[in-house]
Amino acid sequence: MIWPGSAFAFCVAGLMLGTLAAVLARAETAALGAADWAALRFTLLSSFLAATTSLLMAVPMARALARRDFPGRGVLVALLGAPFLLPVVVAVMALIAVFGRAGLVNDALTALGLPALSIYGVHGVILGLVFFNFPLAVRMLLAGWLGIPGERFRLAESLRLGPAETQRHLEWPMLREVAPGAFLAIFLVCLTSFVVPLTLGGGPRATTLELAIFQALRFEFDLGRAALLAALQFGICALAVLAAARIARPAGFGTGLDRVVVARGRGGPALAVQDAVVIGAGTLFLLVPLGSIVIEGLRGLPALPDVVWWAALRSILVALVSAFLAVSAALALALAIVRGPAGLARWIEMAGMLPLAASSLVLGTGLFLLVYPFVAPEALALPVTALVNAALALPYVLRLILAPLAGIERGYGRLASSLGLEGLTRLRWLILPRLAPSLGFATGVAAALSMGDLGVIALFAGEGQATLPLVVQGLMGSYQMEAAAGAALVLLALSFGLFWLFDQGGRRAGSG
Repeated sequence: MIWPGSAFAFCVAGLMLGTLAAVLARAETAALGAADWAALRFTLLSSFLAATTSLLMAVPMARALARRDFPGRGVLVALLGAPFLLPVVVAVMALIAVFGRAGLVNDALTALGLPALSIYGVHGVILGLVFFNFPLAVRMLLAGWLGIPGERFRLAESLRLGPAETQRHLEWPMLREVAPGAFLAIFLVCLTSFVVPLTLGGGPRATTLELAIFQALRFEFDLGRAALLAALQFGICALAVLAAARIARPAGFGTGLDRVVVARGRGGPALAVQDAVVIGAGTLFLLVPLGSIVIEGLRGLPALPDVVWWAALRSILVALVSAFLAVSAALALALAIVRGPAGLARWIEMAGMLPLAASSLVLGTGLFLLVYPFVAPEALALPVTALVNAALALPYVLRLILAPLAGIERGYGRLASSLGLEGLTRLRWLILPRLAPSLGFATGVAAALSMGDLGVIALFAGEGQATLPLVVQGLMGSYQMEAAAGAALVLLALSFGLFWLFDQGGRRAGSG
């Protein structure tokens, strides 16, 4: 049960370090120009501003959700997790439907006799990044608030601590522990964002490293410069991961009685109104764009060209292969981590987390450099896309199944060993039936993430290998906005449909 995990760990490490070595070897032949330094500055600045803005917006909303109970609260909290699976190109289309030239905001401004706003440029990139990451920040901070033992709040009430004292002694320590990790996660997502600056950048002033890598490879075919930019991108992401481990500090709450009893309803009517306004504004910020893309997409469905449906089929096939690879690798890694020696387990877990320091374009650049001397990259577009998507989904899938698997081993491991259940027999009769819900959820996440990816496919694909996100991007670039909205709606339905099918399948297998 340990050797498959070790083999997968070597494969993942080989993929990551091999592509990095190819990038570094080619990077020696190039130098950064003024435009590249400008792209680096904008990447860091936009990522920092977007992550900071997302957190600042998320704090009041997470706090309001933690202390208020209202009809539909569970649905709203569940919807906050949806943007993680939302294809980025669909999120961009949703923003254009609201803030674009013919969007709801500009229609309202025109009716009031005010000048129209443009979503394109630096502010558009930051808006897109915030829209995509604000829900993630809310979910992470909300988990921190709900993780404060309820006994602490009751003690604060018995001591007659006011809101300021409660905030200082309970909430700020939690934020010091949770916020750095949330900032890192969002900062990394922003660093590796490709579709948002590609669509909303509007010119050289809003060019990121990811976009510069794409331009160097796809349009200029400057392999050395693309490699150098990819190495720089990888180094920045790796430094961000290492920095977060040193910044985060424990809150020091100790343990409660495992009861989440957040003091809801305190503060009187004024605070209740404030929380209602915050929750309402945050909900509108998320749901209005998504509702707009659904409406626009329904109008555009009749105008869809045949290429959309062929691209949808290719996307589904790539997503299924990617999900299978990611879940198979994650299961093997998790089994080795749980059952292997401590030293080996740490190494395997580190290998499984390596893809966090890369992006699809960085991996794609390395693979492009490796295969280009031997075969036309277009011939490997779909297999390479499936492989890269699986690698990038691996850390999330591993985290989703590692804790449940460890619980199964703690609860049933000794009994299974005493009965002689080992190897495939143990996997079939003990692990898979009890792990089925987590496996189904993880498979759905991996499939949805792969469906919406527009990174490596943009580097490799020719006319006959385009996936659905690439087709949506192409329709937008040719100003066929109605058809693009329809294709985006198809992509949205397929992404969440695959997630739902696998998630429900896992739940049913686990309950059966």
